[in-house]
This record gives sequence, structure tokens and C-alpha cells, in this order.
Amino acid sequence: MWSILIMALPTHPNAVRLRVWRTLKALGCGALRDGAYVLPLEHAAGLADVAAEVRAHGGTASVLTLQANDDAQRAEIEALFDRTDAFTQWRETATALQAELPTLGETDARRRFRGVSDALQAVRRIDYYPTAASSQAEETLAHLRSALDRCFSHGEPSACAASVHGIPLLDRSAYQNRHWATRARPWVDRLASAWLIRRFIDPGARFVWLAAVPASPCNGFVGFDYDGAPFTHVGPLVTFEVLMASFGLGEDARLQHLARTVRYLDAGGIPVPEAAGLEAVLAGLRELNADDDRLVQAAMAVLDALYAAPLATSGTGTTAARPAAPRS
Repeated sequence: MWSILIMALPTHPNAVRLRVWRTLKALGCGALRDGAYVLPLEHAAGLADVAAEVRAHGGTASVLTLQANDDAQRAEIEALFDRTDAFTQWRETATALQAELPTLGETDARRRFRGVSDALQAVRRIDYYPTAASSQAEETLAHLRSALDRCFSHGEPSACAASVHGIPLLDRSAYQNRHWATRARPWVDRLASAWLIRRFIDPGARFVWLAAVPASPCNGFVGFDYDGAPFTHVGPLVTFEVLMASFGLGEDARLQHLARTVRYLDAGGIPVPEAAGLEAVLAGLRELNADDDRLVQAAMAVLDALYAAPLATSGTGTTAARPAAPRS
């Protein structure tokens, strides 16, 4: 159920019109059409005050109850409250700040962090139908807080994915020169995971391509990205992110960015600018390479280049410091 405000604003004074628009925006109203604004019933108390102000200045306004006739209409109304664009803009600001942290003083860095945190909470207050974008934004804030603490509060506990999602930290030395098994004809998450394994976890990794998901654990193999595998999706995290958390790779800003791209292509959420290009290139490589080992080898070069690309900070014209090259 929703409340709907149907109004016609007075032509003058302009100050009233501006105040009404700002109030509707702050309430997080969905615009059904020009002059018709919707809020979930439980969040709609403020509409009565808006209607009273409009009427007090010579306009007309009514607040009514709205109910969907079917699931399709319900989905159409709920889509009016999609905050993905707001979360996307917020994350650009957050990642830009993370890239700038090494150049900032502590007072300025903490002040800007508070501003970024407050801005996220402002979006969440009007995120009436949360999607994956909301949880991804919270994880971005956790990464930013962790980066802030590494810069200015050495030894502070890190709010990383491993602790948030209960993923144990593993010793990479126990996973060297292993056979890693996953489903055949790998797509984005499996291709990126294979790249991560070979570049950052097990340079001597060999891959086994399974025609079907095994009914029991694979003896001698390390499974990833299928039901029952040691490394697969955990909550909102895709396999690539689970591998990062398992082997302590979550603090690498470039891997964080690549992880966001992989998650968006695999599970949706906040869009990433590189996603469409990466998807198109990997789709082309899949068409060109019927052999999965050759497909992975071709994808490695693409992902190497994406990892090496500078991380531009939004609106500053600067880039993040380049980390060490991935292991060959």
C-alpha cells in the first residue's frame, strides 16, 4: 500500500514551489507522473504537511491511498524508488576518497569520511525497497573505513569481508601447485577467479573443467564456484570475492574495483563503468576459444590489463598509487 499526493502547485511565489520540491525529494517520493507523488504508506506521514502547505498558498492537493491491482503493477510502483543511481554516485565519491587518503592529513581525511558516511545514511533512509546496491555500498564504506584506519590508526581492527561474512583466513602456502576444479565453459566469475588464483594465490595452479557438479568432494582437487565447493558464493559475495577474503587480498584497491565489476556482472547491484566492455570482450573470447584452458589463458591478458589500469579519482584528475604488479 502507498499514499499518493496529487497536487497542482501555485504559480507564485517561487519560494513555495522550491520548498515543496525539496521536501518531496527529502522524503524520497516516487514520481508517478507530473503532480502525482507516491510514498510507502508507513513512510507517508510527511505528505499531509506538504499538502497543507500547497493549499495554504492557493494550490490544490489531496492525499489518497493507492493499492496495486497485481504483481506487475506493484513492481512498476516499487521501481519508482530504485536508488541504484544514488548509490552509484555515492560510491564514486567514496572510492575517490579512498584513493586520495595517502595525500590527506588525518583531520581532513576523517572529516571527509564522516561526510561520506552521512551521505550514505541519507540515501539509505529513503531506500524503501533495498536491493543488492545497498549492501554493496555498506561494504564499500567498510573498505573505506579500513583504509582510513590503516593510514591513521595502525593496529585498529579491520572491518573486512572475512570478518563480516565469517570467512576464515587461509595460508596460501597450503594451496600451491594444486588442481583447481570448476564447471566447464567458465564465465565471468569463474574466469576472474581463475585469474585471481593463478596471479595471487597459486601461480602453479592447474585447472580441471567439470562437465557436471560432483555429488561429493573432489579428492585431490580444490573446487570453486559450484554448490558444495570450498570456495563459492557466501551471502552477497561472489566466488571471486570469497577467494579474496579467504587469502587476505581484500585491501588491494584494484582488486576491490575488479571485484565490484565481477559481482555486478554475476549478481547485479551497483553498475561499474568497465562492466559492459569486460562482458563484451569475454563473450568474444568465449566464442573464439572452444578449449577452456585456452579461454582462461586469453582472459588472463584482459584481466591483467584491467587490473593494471589506473584508478581515476572522481573529479580530481588524479589517480591512485599503482601497487605491485600481479604475480606471473
